[in-house]
Amino acid sequence: MNGEQIAVVLHAADSITRAGVTAALRSRPEIRLVEPDEPAPVALVVLEKLDGPAQQLLRRLQVQGSPNIVLVAGDIADPELLNIVSSGVSAVIRRSDATPDTLVRLVKATAAGQGALPADLLGRLLDRVSRLQRNVLNPNGWTMAGMSDRETEVLRLIADGFETREIAEKLCYSQRTVKSILHDITNRFQLRNRAHAVAFALREGLI
Repeated sequence: MNGEQIAVVLHAADSITRAGVTAALRSRPEIRLVEPDEPAPVALVVLEKLDGPAQQLLRRLQVQGSPNIVLVAGDIADPELLNIVSSGVSAVIRRSDATPDTLVRLVKATAAGQGALPADLLGRLLDRVSRLQRNVLNPNGWTMAGMSDRETEVLRLIADGFETREIAEKLCYSQRTVKSILHDITNRFQLRNRAHAVAFALREGLI
């Protein structure tokens, strides 16, 4: 940001929290708090707990193409960690650890495209991901990106320029099966066509 103010939109669980965070950050020259309808590279979300409404807010911000999210929350249970990450949250801090200095640091890191998790939460997240991979994904032949081995193989052959008929012959599938696999991929990841599916797989490092 090269010393420029970072525009931040604040979402708080209640008016008292909003007033407190606003007062704490108003004097910071690095940050400019803006209204929800104004463009901002960072959303600061301050919650007590990750209940239903909180999850809905995070999903809504994600669906709306919201900027990177800094989440300030109370105690965070293990099952909530994956939901937080999948909701587009870039940085997390507990309310008990949140100070004006730490909030500014996280906002600046998030605006620069970096992520941040407390060390214990990062360890718990990695442990949960490992258990998910070991107990759920691997037994079903899925990757962390939610794609099976045969789906990545079809995309790899499409990327190599093979037509549906040729892919079917190489993999000993019917052409209908190949088309069904591609249809499932494009629907699941909301992709437009074969080329978009290949681009997605390349970007995610799947092929």
